[in-house]
Amino acid sequence: MTDLSSIGVLVPDILLPTGCDAAKWACIACDQYTSQEDYWRQTDRLVGEAPSTLRLVLPEVYLADADARIPKIHDAMRAYAQSVLTTSIHGFVLTARTTRSGCRKGLMLAVDLEQYDYAPGSVSRVRATEGTILSRIPPRMKVRQDALLECPHIMLLLNDKERTLIEPLYEKLRSTPPLYDAELLQDCGHLTGWAVQAQEDLEAVSNALIALDETRQDAPLFAVGDGNHSLASARAAWLALKATLSPAQAAVHPARWALCEVVNLYDDALSFAPIHRVLRGADVPALVRALEAGRTGAQAPVTLVTPQGDKQLTGLPIDVLQPILDAYLQEHPSASIDYVHGDEAARQLGRQEDGCALLLTVLSKYDLFPSIARGPLPRKSFSMGEAQEKRCYFECRRIR
Repeated sequence: MTDLSSIGVLVPDILLPTGCDAAKWACIACDQYTSQEDYWRQTDRLVGEAPSTLRLVLPEVYLADADARIPKIHDAMRAYAQSVLTTSIHGFVLTARTTRSGCRKGLMLAVDLEQYDYAPGSVSRVRATEGTILSRIPPRMKVRQDALLECPHIMLLLNDKERTLIEPLYEKLRSTPPLYDAELLQDCGHLTGWAVQAQEDLEAVSNALIALDETRQDAPLFAVGDGNHSLASARAAWLALKATLSPAQAAVHPARWALCEVVNLYDDALSFAPIHRVLRGADVPALVRALEAGRTGAQAPVTLVTPQGDKQLTGLPIDVLQPILDAYLQEHPSASIDYVHGDEAARQLGRQEDGCALLLTVLSKYDLFPSIARGPLPRKSFSMGEAQEKRCYFECRRIR
């Protein structure tokens, strides 16, 4: 097949578990349920002693305990590489994730971290959709730096209106024997995967990607929909490692690449949802004054939820709201913020005695690529579906 390295794509060697419970092996992305530790405790109880990607990742709810957890993650990687991840394929993996939103299709491939840049003004093939919070990179970088494996929850968006890449593969392979087929834990839906290894299928992928790259103009080929901080951490770890390598070694080192799932923006089951803001320890009257002082003439409704009730505000699009919140938190260091998926979860947290929540409206997914051609959106501008619809870890790849 055509070499895809010129457009930043690699046909990866993907590792899959053998002979284990696929439902317990899969685990939701680590950046979900960050204010709901009970979710992760329940997942831990459901998994028990079974092999699970839960043991290979650092849920953000436990970031404060990162130094104690990371060595255990690396130990689990080494153990699983010997006894669990014994199925290997050289090729892509086609995925189908069925949730309440429908059947979302994806394609697992590896992207070149040399062709990814999250900086504002980037013209790289792989770009961030939202602002990157630099303080979130070091803990994840620590996980990756000494890791034997990567196990990604990164989802890249492809602007494929004509549905030339993933959908034809799905129609061809959906009736063939899958690599895995599992009903997922914790209301996360159903996940199926198929190997993409036949030469004609590899050529079809190659041709479609090259054609899409040729027509992208100022837009990226891939926009990071989920997992931007994981990809940013992979890049930071790669640049640190690259400095110790010769040019010949750097050209072929597996850590130069990151395994990701590519999803078509036009997939009918791909829905965008808002990411709400939950504040703790906030002086609510002072916050309201700051919000009202910064409002613009745009509609952009926001619902403020407090223990005393709800208040409707307008004129607060995300590029206006987030700087107001940043300034407020700077002036009120005793207050803190979290970013929460799901209306009801945010409402419950906002009604707690020491909190309040700001419920945002959703960005149209069809506005995404034109927007990021001009630069990334403010951080946490949107979510691809609700928390339980996020990518579940399943495929792994050696990076050492």
